[in-house]
Amino acid sequence: MRYSGNRSMNLQVFTNVLKIFYQIYKEHIKLKKLITEHRLDAVISDNRYGLWSKKIYSVFITHQIIIKCPPALRFLEPVLRGITGFFIGKYHRCWVPDVKEGDNLSGDLAHKRLLPSLKFIGPLSRFAHLTGTSYEKKYDVIATLSGPEPQRSIFEKLIIGQLNGTELKGIVVRGVPGESASNQNGVVIHSHLNTEKMYDAIMSSDVVLSRPGYSTIMDLAALGKKAVFVPTPGQTEQEYLAGMLKKRGLFYSESQHEFKLDAALTKANEFSGIKIAPNPSLLKDAVQKLLSRI
Repeated sequence: MRYSGNRSMNLQVFTNVLKIFYQIYKEHIKLKKLITEHRLDAVISDNRYGLWSKKIYSVFITHQIIIKCPPALRFLEPVLRGITGFFIGKYHRCWVPDVKEGDNLSGDLAHKRLLPSLKFIGPLSRFAHLTGTSYEKKYDVIATLSGPEPQRSIFEKLIIGQLNGTELKGIVVRGVPGESASNQNGVVIHSHLNTEKMYDAIMSSDVVLSRPGYSTIMDLAALGKKAVFVPTPGQTEQEYLAGMLKKRGLFYSESQHEFKLDAALTKANEFSGIKIAPNPSLLKDAVQKLLSRI
């Protein structure tokens, strides 16, 4: 996806910003009504900028204090830092699902600007309670697909096409509703897997192939699995995370238009991956402090 500095694009950016501000305003008004109707004591907002209140204790959860822009719009990043800082500052506390020091997962997104309200609560993973079981290898690679269309379907077609041209044992989780399963030229394909089945499939695979969404990165850190990341074209957050983790020698990544499965899996073995043991005491401490204030 190419970005230009022409007038029409600037107008589109301005229009989108207005829509975002309007959505934040609507969220804030809705929360006021909910506080009155249900006599709420606190609110925890998952990256929703309008869900703060002066009347009750408010917590904002995000891994993205700084928003990355595409190269042509990088001049807007200081403005966005000011805007996000303004709204996050309305909350009493900002919880960041990452470690504070060492090999963190979010890089500049959460560590370059340490706001006074920040509390690092450790990575959160749906697999945290399942870790510890050993598995025999069944697959060379598991591809877990996600994200907006049409890029999700484009990536799916690319992966299955390249798997069909190899002797690799692969499993593909399409990331769409339904419980259907099939076998295409030796490639096992599922529409969706629940948490336990997804855990089994990942732990039975050598390498995970996926988009570098932050939830996926936290899952991989909990499991200690190696991965190949292919960012969704045009998604600057994913592109930053993939590049940052590759530069650190943790996970290999390639752009979608250059992706070659065989070469990527070979390269993945040169990267260490990362293992961060779950530390529920960090989140527990944050919740206890919240409860003590309401």
